Amino acid sequence: MPQNQTAPTLTHVSYSSHPASGDLTHPGGQKLTVRTRPIADPHDLLALLPASAQCAWIRRDEGLIGWGVAAMLEVRGEERFSRAQRWWSSLCNASVIDDSVSVAGSGPVAFGSFAFDPDSPSVVVLPEVIMGRKGGQAWITVINSEEDPRLRVPIASVPSPPTAVSWTEGALASSEWEGVVAEAVRRINAGELDKVVLARDVIAQVEGEIDVRYLLRQLAREYPTCWTFTVAGMVGATPELLVRRTGDLVTSRVLAGTVRRRGDAQADAGLAIALLESDKDLEEHEYAVHSVARALAAHCTDLDVPATPHVLKLSNVQHLATDVTGRLADNAPVLALAASLHPTAAVCGTPTERAFTMIRELEGMDRGRYAGPVGWFDSRGDGEFGIALRCAQVDQEAGTVRAFAGCGIVAGSDPARELAESNAKLTPIRDALTVD
Repeated sequence: MPQNQTAPTLTHVSYSSHPASGDLTHPGGQKLTVRTRPIADPHDLLALLPASAQCAWIRRDEGLIGWGVAAMLEVRGEERFSRAQRWWSSLCNASVIDDSVSVAGSGPVAFGSFAFDPDSPSVVVLPEVIMGRKGGQAWITVINSEEDPRLRVPIASVPSPPTAVSWTEGALASSEWEGVVAEAVRRINAGELDKVVLARDVIAQVEGEIDVRYLLRQLAREYPTCWTFTVAGMVGATPELLVRRTGDLVTSRVLAGTVRRRGDAQADAGLAIALLESDKDLEEHEYAVHSVARALAAHCTDLDVPATPHVLKLSNVQHLATDVTGRLADNAPVLALAASLHPTAAVCGTPTERAFTMIRELEGMDRGRYAGPVGWFDSRGDGEFGIALRCAQVDQEAGTVRAFAGCGIVAGSDPARELAESNAKLTPIRDALTVD
């Protein structure tokens, strides 16, 4: 350990269907001390991320990074969001916070990655050191350290690429997954439900060390308009903002309806027009927007839901997108808002319960934290959560990277086209692992 670092006070609490009793914040009742100070603008936060256990949430070189572990929670069950909020509130209330910056993301900040299915584990991490940057302003927060926080700013380093990468099918082969899509279409046409989102996975076997920072930097460079993230080994670049809370302003970006880009400006423009005119894609998008609007209406006033979507262009695909905004009518923290929104029709389907049941029946795999909320939240209740898309789970011990992609299935879906769409959505992780 470097001389200017001290060992963290580690708290690890695990919840299953029944929460443990006792003090949820820390062993022995010791209070956490949190100190935040402004620093010179580092411009590139990801370049400062050490190789140790990391967290990150970056878009256009702004956001948060963290490393070390001051406290951690593993939680599962239907009440995982409320349990995480109770744990966090208890932890913050028992801490001594000295924050001279006082903006969203300063002071104590937890990074969370929640499972799609409540039966799978979710993870919340309070790093020992957190750095933030927004609008040219930058700061550093340290937990349980007596030294000046500014002495903890690390020196930039270059991550190592993988030595070699080989890909294999995941839970289902491509042809099997097409059969699953066909079965879902049959059930939709029989009137069982309106839409279901089906996902598939592929596995990369990596030779040499898997440096998550290498994937992060590749993804941030290729997808600057996405939110590049890592929490507890889940790494990706999501284009979909589930919810942001800054004071009383609430924002959500809905994506549903996708077409692959061809790399030709004229051809891509034509595909964008076709996407905006596609009954199948507009229907899929409408389900997703309505599910988000209904959830936010329980917490917000002055809700603005555009009547028509716009096209969001990424380097590999184009999406139908709608940005929903509102003003918070209650004091719900961002974690509660994320709980209200998950799972949206964009990652589950409509009606939600029937779609969720069909996912369990047909997908043949555990999604883990794929398609669940991922992001950060602070002691004020502010924060940002995306949906864990265009992402992968890194298993350092096994030397594997498990990548995921999903597609919205409606009555007009074609299995071969859905497979092609899923392959396009796997491109970010595949390319990020490419050995030059």
